[in-house]
Amino acid sequence: MRADAATRGRILVVEDNRLNRELVVDLLEAEGYTVLEAEDGTALIERVKAEQPELILLDLQLPAVDGLTLARQLKADPATRGIPVLVTTAYAQPGNKERVLAAGCSGFLAKPIDVRAFVQTVGHLLGQSSTAWAGSHAH
Repeated sequence: MRADAATRGRILVVEDNRLNRELVVDLLEAEGYTVLEAEDGTALIERVKAEQPELILLDLQLPAVDGLTLARQLKADPATRGIPVLVTTAYAQPGNKERVLAAGCSGFLAKPIDVRAFVQTVGHLLGQSSTAWAGSHAH
């Protein structure tokens, strides 16, 4: 992890697939972010309140409770509604993006993720530009 990680921001990654989570964590840490990890949405609201991430990266398909339900809960709580939520899913079915945005989320990315678009989107949501991918464009 880079020495300036604390200055880039804290991101909570909620992803049940270990390999997907490791990939995202590695990408974010390489960009200098501090990354918190969760395998599911259990006690997510309480954890977000306690750890105060600047961004939540949320998988749509999670065990027990789906990501869209969690996103709605986060956006309904005054203590967490201001935190941007970026949803990722391998199930990019028609209408998913619209449902995600209607739930109050800040963005939607289909898996497998495009690394350049992902890094740029995260930087944009946090009001930063990516150092490694500053010239890339999200689609």
